[in-house]
Amino acid sequence: MALLLIEDDVLLAQTLETLLRDHDDRLEIMTRGDHACDYLATPRQLDLVILDLNLPHRSGLEVLTTLRRHDHQTPVLILTARASIEDRVAGLDLGADDYLTKPFSLDEFEARVRALLRRARPVVNDTLTLGQLMLHVPTQRLELNQTPLSLPGREQRLLACLLRHGEQVISRADLMREAFGGDAPPGDNALEVYVHRLRRRLEGSDVRIRTVRGLGYRLEPI
Repeated sequence: MALLLIEDDVLLAQTLETLLRDHDDRLEIMTRGDHACDYLATPRQLDLVILDLNLPHRSGLEVLTTLRRHDHQTPVLILTARASIEDRVAGLDLGADDYLTKPFSLDEFEARVRALLRRARPVVNDTLTLGQLMLHVPTQRLELNQTPLSLPGREQRLLACLLRHGEQVISRADLMREAFGGDAPPGDNALEVYVHRLRRRLEGSDVRIRTVRGLGYRLEPI
């Protein structure tokens, strides 16, 4: 899961980071509204945005407006000390999905996060498929043409990441972050090397990795 936490309270952000990373989520943290607006001005592949309203430089409502200009699906959980009905209505009208007033129980926070993630991506089954390529989500096991596909760790994570995004384009930077995280390979062309290896492994199948010039990569059927 790819999550974005926008919270200027450093202690609270650290506490929530610990909770979210316990779920093995990929997490970006921002503390300023203007930085968040700049980040979200480019379409991102996110599963959940956790947003404080009281941010420096740009308000949380401005951040939410920026997100909703091009992204109407990613769920947004608002965190705020504002308890008035007017503030809640304003956030919900701009496209927030849930609202949690500070101070709040960490158990309730986790429960709301789980609920929003379930709502955003209902689980029909535990596999993702594209052509002959299949990913068993709970184990991250890959199969190609009904045969187990055994790959080195970084190649496995890279191909699984591409498959999770379906036929959507994912930028080079997002692919590096989601697939490798803190285990990113060294070198400016390291990603291209791994993509080349995967392309060779997929030869003869009905799927391929396509380079979308200036944008990134995507997995697509042939």
